Amino acid sequence: MKNINFLVAGVGGQGTILASDIMAETGMLIGYDVKKTDVLGLAIRGGSVISHIRWGEKVDAPMSMRGKVDYLLAFEPIEALRQIEFLNRESTTVFNEYKVPPVTVSSGLATYPSDDVIVKTLKNSAKKICSINATSKAVEAGSVKAMNVMMLGALSPFLDVNIEIWEKAIEKFVPKRFKELNIKAFHTGREIIKKKENFL
Repeated sequence: MKNINFLVAGVGGQGTILASDIMAETGMLIGYDVKKTDVLGLAIRGGSVISHIRWGEKVDAPMSMRGKVDYLLAFEPIEALRQIEFLNRESTTVFNEYKVPPVTVSSGLATYPSDDVIVKTLKNSAKKICSINATSKAVEAGSVKAMNVMMLGALSPFLDVNIEIWEKAIEKFVPKRFKELNIKAFHTGREIIKKKENFL
């Protein structure tokens, strides 16, 4: 089994940890040894939240080294930029276009980078770049809280994993009353990326 390194990045309140739990469970369900570690910012809600997930035949350490991440899943554009040191020229990045300005921007101490700068920086750091406004699409699907699972759906076409496995992992971690909503969100994200209209 080839080692696969993932990095999930977002801000507090976006469901980053839940998404990484689902990714870890998915890896275990298909037979990988899996390690995961979470790094939370100073503020639970609004601060950066990062999860490293590694799939492999034998994984010794949970955290990916710089330049070794295969897939970056970012729930916010600036959070994607903050992780580029972990990427390499063969990496794939999928990011949510919806912006959540950090305190430095909202307080006027810094400016939010333009869309052109974001895309150019990411293109210089990875082989494939895809974006989706998963926040607005999740609202359309029924709840903004399903954005994280929709982003997993957007990542899923790049991985050779049966849909049933993803669904089983999702069902394990989301409350039963939100199962249908999250499964719908997952498939919505998957279909958006499969059309390849969001490749940058």
